[in-house]
Amino acid sequence: MRIPIESFCLDNGLVVTLSRDNTAPIVAVNLWYHVGSANERVGRTGFAHLFEHMLFQGSEHVGANEHFELVQRAGGTLNGSTWLERTNYFETVPSNQLALALWLEADRMGALLPAMTQKKLDTQRDVVKNERRWSVDNQPYGTWWERLPALVFPESHPFHHSLIGSMEDLSEASLEDVEQFFRTYYTPDNAVLSIAGDFDSAEARNLVEQYFGSVPRGAGKPPLEGMELPEKFGETLRLVVEDDVSLPRLYMAFRSPVFGSEGYYIASVCGAILGMRRGSRLYRSLVREKQVAADTTAFTFDLAKGSDLLIVDVTARPEITVDRLQEEVEHEIDILVSDGVTQEEVERAVALIQTDMITALQSASERADRLSMFATLLGDPSLINEQADRYHSVTAAQVSEFACEKLGPDNRALLLYVPRPERAVESDADLIGATVS
Repeated sequence: MRIPIESFCLDNGLVVTLSRDNTAPIVAVNLWYHVGSANERVGRTGFAHLFEHMLFQGSEHVGANEHFELVQRAGGTLNGSTWLERTNYFETVPSNQLALALWLEADRMGALLPAMTQKKLDTQRDVVKNERRWSVDNQPYGTWWERLPALVFPESHPFHHSLIGSMEDLSEASLEDVEQFFRTYYTPDNAVLSIAGDFDSAEARNLVEQYFGSVPRGAGKPPLEGMELPEKFGETLRLVVEDDVSLPRLYMAFRSPVFGSEGYYIASVCGAILGMRRGSRLYRSLVREKQVAADTTAFTFDLAKGSDLLIVDVTARPEITVDRLQEEVEHEIDILVSDGVTQEEVERAVALIQTDMITALQSASERADRLSMFATLLGDPSLINEQADRYHSVTAAQVSEFACEKLGPDNRALLLYVPRPERAVESDADLIGATVS
């Protein structure tokens, strides 16, 4: 499957990709800013995610929350998300509402600060704190999103700290801090705009130029430092966390090649063989045959800078101890390391990946998002059309070699969640015990 792509760049540095598909009368607008939690400095964590909220609080010509109201009244959907390396905002609207979606994105890119107030910052800071309590602190296994990066990346590394930020840093954020962060990163020369679906190319180009063309280029952003890491941990890292969970769970991470590299596709296929759906090795062995696990999965973090991670996630059945769970998972990994994989396994994994990929590309929203992803992280949106061939070229020998080199005990990080002892819950409900060995 190949999708049509037009790409151009405005004088202010905004990269634009267009992909027409007139099968349904909808159009998706997707804007990626090349800023994520990795761009935050020590003592000011959580800013990228805070901005995911702040950009819905109105701009010079749009009232607070009016962005939501205007898109939804037009029959569209919208949202935003934040990751370690990017923040994105997206709308899917009826085709005749393309101008509205583009104008809304352009207005907050070019005129957010005139509408920024201390009251809005205080309100959204409280919203984010509540989100942290709900999705991280009080969610079973919810802290894995920050404990695993903290375990596998050195303290000085941009990926080490929490994406959602600490309560202390969020409390300390001043309006001046927030304004400076916006001026540095939310500029057209640090963004990619993708439009996919039912639209007229000439009209879309004119609208983009009309709404975004006058937004000034930024002054540049500071480079990320210290991204490079050794290819392996050099040992087995292990962190045990007592939490309010009912079942033990193991997250096992391996350093792997960065997103978009040849090694990434090999690692991705290896992950699919291990933990993609119910035909995978871990599911068949640990869930069906031995019945020591309730569920399993494996996936890559898709990090494009420094080092990516291949992650295995396994939840134990009620009667299984965390030590037994670790033993069984490591046994399956050891078999993969020693025996390698078969060509049939590779073909199955590639077929599953390609099916998911093709299904996703049939959605205008997903298509626009992936165009922005390849343009932002790899500098070339047309790479979206090369993914099937890249996965198809992966061989069993390559996956076996990858497993032998990267999945051994010298490149494993284990994050284990165990139910908190009852007496600990009664004595101190806020204490999270953790030991490293």
